[in-house]
Amino acid sequence: MRFRHPDGSTVHLAYCTNVHPAETLDGVLAQLRDHCEPVRRRLGRDRLGIGLWLARDAARTLDSDPSALRGLRTALDRHGLEVVTLNGFPYQGFGEQKVKYRVYRPDWADPERLDHTVALARVLAGLLPDDVTEGSISTLPLAWRTAYDETRAEQARTALRTLARRLDSLEELTGRSLRVGLEPEPGCVVETTHDAIAPLTAIAHDRIGVCVDTCHLATSFEDPVTALDALAEARIPVVKSQLSAALHAEHPHLPEVRRALAAFAEPRFLHQTRTPPAPGSGRAEGTGATGPRGTDDLEEALNGALPDTAPWRAHFHVPLHAPPAAPLTSTLPVLKAALTRLVGGPRPLTRHLEVETYTWQALPPELRPRDRARLADGIAAELALVRDLLTDLGLKELP
Repeated sequence: MRFRHPDGSTVHLAYCTNVHPAETLDGVLAQLRDHCEPVRRRLGRDRLGIGLWLARDAARTLDSDPSALRGLRTALDRHGLEVVTLNGFPYQGFGEQKVKYRVYRPDWADPERLDHTVALARVLAGLLPDDVTEGSISTLPLAWRTAYDETRAEQARTALRTLARRLDSLEELTGRSLRVGLEPEPGCVVETTHDAIAPLTAIAHDRIGVCVDTCHLATSFEDPVTALDALAEARIPVVKSQLSAALHAEHPHLPEVRRALAAFAEPRFLHQTRTPPAPGSGRAEGTGATGPRGTDDLEEALNGALPDTAPWRAHFHVPLHAPPAAPLTSTLPVLKAALTRLVGGPRPLTRHLEVETYTWQALPPELRPRDRARLADGIAAELALVRDLLTDLGLKELP
């Protein structure tokens, strides 16, 4: 979906296909037919943007075989779809029964992360619509925080500088300008937008910026306006934003709240959980500059590893249009505040927006879509909600 910003630029809205992951090109092609086109039809659009997730094997096939890349582009056109952004965070196995910490490997100290991201960039350059010259890729926020020393930090910095040079060369070759955004996430080396400023300032290249995920932002109790203003002051580009909502529990000490939260503790994904810092506290291990206290997973918090005297937020992407029932809620207000700052001003801070609720099948059983049709209904409803938010901010939906 495309929108005209009041400044005349085009803002793109997509949804991320990691919600129905596939490891191979054949699986990606099936996604377009079985999932993405039905969402487009529900929205009554002739063309719909998707944020494509390409696992390692699919990316390698497309990067090494020009005919395969042409075939994917033809399929996108046939199904009324377009791609201006890729999700380059998960490497492979995102559809497996237990993902947890595996999603953070390989990290940016591993040469395979650089190779994979460069392959994605070449693929994206070949998929961009003819009238679009700018693409974006979101990626791992350097590494998971443990076992990350200065040697690995220098390896990561070197890899990202190399990536920037290769993206420069790719633009010279193709005329397509591509940027990569580190996606701050709780528990990682770059947990918050604040944590992103120092390493990105050290890299000092406008090809490498930040992907602001509004679920992650909310989970870390960052104020969206303060966070985005700090990035702007540091001249760190917001390459893209993933629009998502976290799980919020205002009174986690109450038995009924804990029972409701327990329904979201599941074995597939990691659900980092945070509570605001105690007054006067400093930085806690693995947290941002203001030191929110946290656990690596929701189950740990429920088992007593996290104080319950203040609200909790869990890294669980809940559907934007359907917050959980009381006594829980979602952080949709944080998303709205972030979106207002991102695109509601005189010029957009980013032109690539992506709805990223990948946890539909990890929801409590009674909330999961029971078939493809209901999943398509839900994704279309999320996109419709964001469409309405954008038009309320003065953007005009384009045909």
